[in-house]
Amino acid sequence: MSSLRSFSRIVAATLALGLPLAGCFQPLYGTSVGGVGMAQSLASIAVTPIPDRLGYYLTNELTFAFHGGGAPVDQKYRLTVTLRERVQTPLVDTVSGRATAAIIGIDADYRLISTETSREITSGTAFVTEDYDRSSQRFANIRAARDAEIRGAKVLADQIRTRIAAALVAKD
Repeated sequence: MSSLRSFSRIVAATLALGLPLAGCFQPLYGTSVGGVGMAQSLASIAVTPIPDRLGYYLTNELTFAFHGGGAPVDQKYRLTVTLRERVQTPLVDTVSGRATAAIIGIDADYRLISTETSREITSGTAFVTEDYDRSSQRFANIRAARDAEIRGAKVLADQIRTRIAAALVAKD
């Protein structure tokens, strides 16, 4: 019985200490003090087209992440992204001498710039690694590499969107 009583005291003390802090937190995607929601702020970001196939995938993912695939509403911000891609083959078949697996590493340097003031709001580097299996079939290898690029673009878009949302909240 005493262990139940001490447990209830610990729970009560935890709640008593945490309750005053409950009003200090603001949801990331909630409405800010100025009345502008995060979804509306993200919808005003225009994504500059990124070259190459991987850039095409990332541009599409970012466009969808920011404004659901439609055009930006007000274009308050411009996002530019530079990609670097590298492929490593850590596993090699000793009999045939061919790689049996590959890892694609993608680094994305991004900059969010205000179109009104031309000031940089935030910048950074997001990175991801995606692996895929390789076989003796050439076209299967090409498709597996593209699938890994598509998966990587989705993860990068999510990372960039979250970092930009946090920077926009901190800016307000």
